[in-house]
Amino acid sequence: MTTRPWTVNHPGPLTRRGDGLWTVDDFVPGPRSIPRRMTVVKRDDGLLFYNAVPVPEATLDELRALGTPKHLILPNEYHALDAHAFALKLNITSWASSVAVAALAPRGITASDISGIPPQTGHRWFTVQGFRTHEQVLVANGALIAADLFTNVPHTRGFVGLIMRLVGFTAPQPILPKPVRKRVGRDLPKVKALLEELAALPEVKQLIPSHGDVFTGDCAAALRFIAGSL
Repeated sequence: MTTRPWTVNHPGPLTRRGDGLWTVDDFVPGPRSIPRRMTVVKRDDGLLFYNAVPVPEATLDELRALGTPKHLILPNEYHALDAHAFALKLNITSWASSVAVAALAPRGITASDISGIPPQTGHRWFTVQGFRTHEQVLVANGALIAADLFTNVPHTRGFVGLIMRLVGFTAPQPILPKPVRKRVGRDLPKVKALLEELAALPEVKQLIPSHGDVFTGDCAAALRFIAGSL
């Protein structure tokens, strides 16, 4: 299987979300209905990218002005569409769980086991053991950054909006969508326990999902709400 070449779709601007924290928003290729996000985190050794979203050269210049691109996190096997091209373009190392490393290899996407990523003071990694993908979530710089553990996509109008609402992908608050539970859920009690553990972290001041709006309300309550829905 060939990998996808460097392809810039419709990314928005580089947006500052806090100290050493930025995002770039785009849409999943195809009908512009499902949002996706790349989060950029400042580390002592350079920049870490959570998800890969190709951006214009002007945005790449902005990023390089912030620090040296160093790490690309592939949180799970489903968040790697542009991983190969992104790692080549920026000459950085890709990291993923051992489960994702094995799943991505047949697609021509190379990644190192995330257990080997150099540690960074104040940053904490968590594995969603209850997902068969072993998704990697990151607590860094006051934010909880996730791929599919939670989304925050509001209801929208129109036919596509209706379908998204009916299948349970959209909601007025952060959720773990039912389609995601069915696709990757393996042990929901473990997922619930992790959400409750994350809710107890006082440093988390915002939730940055890969799909949907950044959440800056009561993060502990939001995570406990999701846990209670499982």
